[in-house]
Amino acid sequence: MLTEVFEIKAEGSQPYARLCTYILDGSDELYIKKRPLILMCPGGGYEWTSDREAEPLAMQFLSMGFHAAVLRYSTAPAVYPTALLEAAQAMKLIHEYADEWKVDIERIVVQGCSAGGHLAASLGVFWHEPWLAEKVGVKNEMLRPAAMLLCYPVITSGEYAHRGSFDALLKGQNTAELLERVSLEKQVTEYTPKAFLWHTWTDESVPVENSLLFVQALRKYRIPTEFHMYPVGGHGLSTCDMLSANAEGYGVQEECQSWLMLAKKWLEEV
Repeated sequence: MLTEVFEIKAEGSQPYARLCTYILDGSDELYIKKRPLILMCPGGGYEWTSDREAEPLAMQFLSMGFHAAVLRYSTAPAVYPTALLEAAQAMKLIHEYADEWKVDIERIVVQGCSAGGHLAASLGVFWHEPWLAEKVGVKNEMLRPAAMLLCYPVITSGEYAHRGSFDALLKGQNTAELLERVSLEKQVTEYTPKAFLWHTWTDESVPVENSLLFVQALRKYRIPTEFHMYPVGGHGLSTCDMLSANAEGYGVQEECQSWLMLAKKWLEEV
């Protein structure tokens, strides 16, 4: 496996912004010549990026036969749209190395947890907009994810918002116009890629209505979507087992562990 770290620079980027890649080795002995890649956006309320939602999940995707790349995007004091520009820069970099890494560029999936789910979904709903491609210096099609894999995502800035995420993302720019802009259930169009989402009914940090509103918007535009709502479980569960449990042991939720196998089946069909 090839692991590398690439500096990511965009307008407003913090010094630590980087892309950490986990690229499975190719071989003439193997039937598979190109692999899909999961571009991962850990959560953290736009105040940090969680280790629990980075490498532990990357290892799961690698075991499924996918390349993985973890985006350590800029968080507060960086403000919108810095992280989105960095996600676009990451897509550009993946395309530039696609031949060397043997990436199937038609199967680059953007994945995110919590606020990272907001970033992943932002790329999903905004990839086609001219301003984004112009900022990165590419054609829009290069920024298009094949699909979105969203784990208990922050979506709405409305009634069910996780206010902390939007306060960190906008930092004093909380105008009605900008809050509307980053409320992603209102930004879904026919250009939005297919999606897989999961959430828990009992999530008290990011209410399940975030996913429900997004699924409703995807349904309106007939975007193929798979959604799983688990009856129990808190926020930030990641792999839902000890592989990603925090220092106090939080994060083990047996009832939700099936999401990874469900996602694997869905990803294979993407």
